[in-house]
Amino acid sequence: MRIVFMGTPEFAVPSLKLLVEQSYEVVAVVSQPDRPKGRKKTLTPPPVKEAALSLGLPVLQPERMRSREAVEQLAQYKPDLIVTAAYGQILPKAVLDMPQYGCINVHGSLLPKYRGGAPIQRSIINGESETGVTIMYMAEGLDTGDMISKVSVPITDGDTSGTIFDKLSKAGAQLLSETLPSIADGSVQAVPQNDEEATYAPNLTREDERIDWNNPARAIFNQVRGLSPMAGAFTYLNGEVFKIWTCSARDGQTGKAAGTIIAIDGAGLHVQTGAGVLVVNEVQPAGKKVMSAAQWLQGARIETGAAFQQGAEQ
Repeated sequence: MRIVFMGTPEFAVPSLKLLVEQSYEVVAVVSQPDRPKGRKKTLTPPPVKEAALSLGLPVLQPERMRSREAVEQLAQYKPDLIVTAAYGQILPKAVLDMPQYGCINVHGSLLPKYRGGAPIQRSIINGESETGVTIMYMAEGLDTGDMISKVSVPITDGDTSGTIFDKLSKAGAQLLSETLPSIADGSVQAVPQNDEEATYAPNLTREDERIDWNNPARAIFNQVRGLSPMAGAFTYLNGEVFKIWTCSARDGQTGKAAGTIIAIDGAGLHVQTGAGVLVVNEVQPAGKKVMSAAQWLQGARIETGAAFQQGAEQ
């Protein structure tokens, strides 16, 4: 069975490596183009490309998979099955119809919940206690295809998007290993999704990263975890962006306005929210590296009663 693998971030690497380790015939790998990264905007290959090259596999990086040139190039590899994992582009019908055994996707949620591009981050931000991986047949809609197999993974208070990405990438690779034999021998039994139960996980925006101190402490705690270690949740202090990387939530009302620092101690900054108190443990002031709140407080002129702003000062 000739397999073309499509993926881009680190999440997809374990699935690609599993295919090779288990001696599946991976004839090509498709990934997103190299992108500028970091302050110096250095052109950087995606993790899947790096993994594919280390495995000696040919790599295709079309800017648009929907282009005629990209489809024709892919067709030259005569895939029997296409496996995708966080590829990052919607596949056209010409590609979906190309392989004999169809196109399957390793999706980081328990479908039909969290269809879309940011299921892991959204599940944590929304306070879910469970997520997982669904392997599904790909269809023309957004993550609407029939489901083949699932595995659940708990979300604990100690988890961030980073830890869940790691857990789901490994769980997805294992589930792929368990699922492929039934696809190859024709015994697979896929189940349609119930569209009435569908929820969506659109890609994150800058507004999703901004902390609204009127929200409950627990909601801000989930927001911070869901954005770590990628973009990070931010607020404003003295008109400058101020990121919060780790924190905890506790009960408590003081009558102070939301965003007010009500206490400073060895644990960090205690900030009043719309409901409860957020204890800020790890921060990143504008233009500086990530540090503990205690480290930052050694040089910062911040006192109890100071407040984080909802927006930058004009």
